[in-house]
Amino acid sequence: MGTICKTMTKFASYVICTSPRSGSTLLCSLLAATGAAGNPKSYFHEPALADWLDRFDLTPDPSMPERDVLAEVFRAAIAKRSLGTGLFGLRLQRHSFDFFIEKLSVLCPGRRNDRERFTAAFGETLFIHLTRTDKVDQAVSYVMANQTGLWHQAPDGTELERLSEPCSPVYDEAEILKRYTELTALDGAWDHWFEKEGIEPLRLTYDALSADPIETLCQILDRLGRDRMAAEGVVPGVAKLADATSRDWVTRFRGATDQA
Repeated sequence: MGTICKTMTKFASYVICTSPRSGSTLLCSLLAATGAAGNPKSYFHEPALADWLDRFDLTPDPSMPERDVLAEVFRAAIAKRSLGTGLFGLRLQRHSFDFFIEKLSVLCPGRRNDRERFTAAFGETLFIHLTRTDKVDQAVSYVMANQTGLWHQAPDGTELERLSEPCSPVYDEAEILKRYTELTALDGAWDHWFEKEGIEPLRLTYDALSADPIETLCQILDRLGRDRMAAEGVVPGVAKLADATSRDWVTRFRGATDQA
């Protein structure tokens, strides 16, 4: 097999390690808009090899060993999504992380740990941990997006991502608590993995990103060794969806459960 496993001394990739409603769509759009950091997205979002093949329009020979098939997938991802910048960006959500790591192990065997496997597949990798400190806000945002069907919106009000027909949101304390618990666990899982792998990620928060998206963008460009001037003129293309209703839900939930 023509392997893509290699080691480089300069950042060739970055991985945004995150969870839903943490601002990762905004961050990915900002990075892509610089023209210097590839086009980061959730290319391995679904835990299914068939979905990966479909995403990159690949139809491998059924007789091919799985490792060779995976090599084609990863090669296509890097080639098509780096946009000629020399940087491959990837957003990873925890729900599909275990499957991704399983396939990464097949692609790059003989490595001691996950960190070495990332380096083998993508070159030297910067890990970015994007979190939302206020888990009540995050849980409310998740529940409201799930109910209304609207997940992302442009600053001018144009819908960027809708997953279901419009529906009025209804306060659901049990569902908010469920998502609060899940999202807290996801952050804990990332921290556990970083510690196990000896990774010190670049830590970013939703609050800092939403307050000053360009400064956050510049921080990443600096760590990647890219000219921060690439952020000049970049305009955020994703707007906050929080409104009076979501703020009321946060207040009601905190009052009922004493969540800080």
